[in-house]
Amino acid sequence: MSGPLRIVLLGASGSIGTQAREVISRYPEDFELFGAVTQSSPIEPAPARLVRAHERGAEERIEELVTHPSCDLVLVAIPGAAALRPTLAALQAGKRVALATKEVLVMAGALVLGTARSQDSIRPVDSEHSAIWQCLWGEAAESLERIVLTASGGPFWGRPDLDLSSVTQDQALNHPRWEMGPKVSIDSATLMNKGLELIEAHHLFGVSLDQIEVVVHPQSVVHSLVRFRDGSYKAQLSQPDMRLPIALALSYPRRLPGVATPVAVPDLSPLEFHALDSDRFPAVELARRAARAGGGQPAALNAANEEAVAAFLAGRLPFSGIVPAVAAALDQDLPRGQTLEDVLEADRLARAWVRHSLGTL
Repeated sequence: MSGPLRIVLLGASGSIGTQAREVISRYPEDFELFGAVTQSSPIEPAPARLVRAHERGAEERIEELVTHPSCDLVLVAIPGAAALRPTLAALQAGKRVALATKEVLVMAGALVLGTARSQDSIRPVDSEHSAIWQCLWGEAAESLERIVLTASGGPFWGRPDLDLSSVTQDQALNHPRWEMGPKVSIDSATLMNKGLELIEAHHLFGVSLDQIEVVVHPQSVVHSLVRFRDGSYKAQLSQPDMRLPIALALSYPRRLPGVATPVAVPDLSPLEFHALDSDRFPAVELARRAARAGGGQPAALNAANEEAVAAFLAGRLPFSGIVPAVAAALDQDLPRGQTLEDVLEADRLARAWVRHSLGTL
């Protein structure tokens, strides 16, 4: 391909979108921001093709943008379930997708992967999945034995005596390592983000749910590990900087110079790893259970979690009520199939149940 890679950025004004725009602007010979979708926030410089997500006709305009003949790659950073339809449209049009929105594969992993035209169609942007992806380059699929997802533990892992029912919004949003949007920050505090990532890894890398474990790594330097059948491990290490996985997803198989500042190896120490306390943080096992059940359960898990997090941020649900609300939603009568209609119906039913249970319908 001649000329820079022409990128459509979905979620251009969010945390990932802002860092992606920085990467794109730093490497003008490699990348061009062909089009963007934002919420209400303006972005500078604005591309010629800009869609505001809440304006009339936005859904149709977004689909036109992600399927445009001149678009080379779509970076999906719209939070939550809203990312599913444009991701499917882009893949159906044969576009490569750099995927930062884990909910897409959580909701409809089999459907999304079935729509992708090649193994290179979907490139992970989550730091954990990018790490696994890098560790597997050049390795035979049958050599992979186990995936180890690392979790920072969020703001509460290191405070075992804290009563989680008394947690405030400011406390939950105060992530010790990463700068993220409100929803992702709350997911990190409940560790639901690791449950969603477990399901995402299951689909992306074709491993069973039992081959994926989560460990707490407070330093957030080892972004994930893989274990091979000969007993060896590979890990990807770097400072917590989302520009690294973003740049790699855009430039693969090349590594661009100077994306982030490297550090001396001794400065990466100490590196700690701890078993996850599933009693205090049950979200990971709840997600594993939903994925194992299949059908509409993963979509319902995601939808109920979005609604419960929104309720917490609105002051209508205590922090300790988020995961129980999700668990209760999974006990409802949900679709058993995995068509797009089944996925969207499970999403609708789970949202309706959480809203009804909180008295917000």
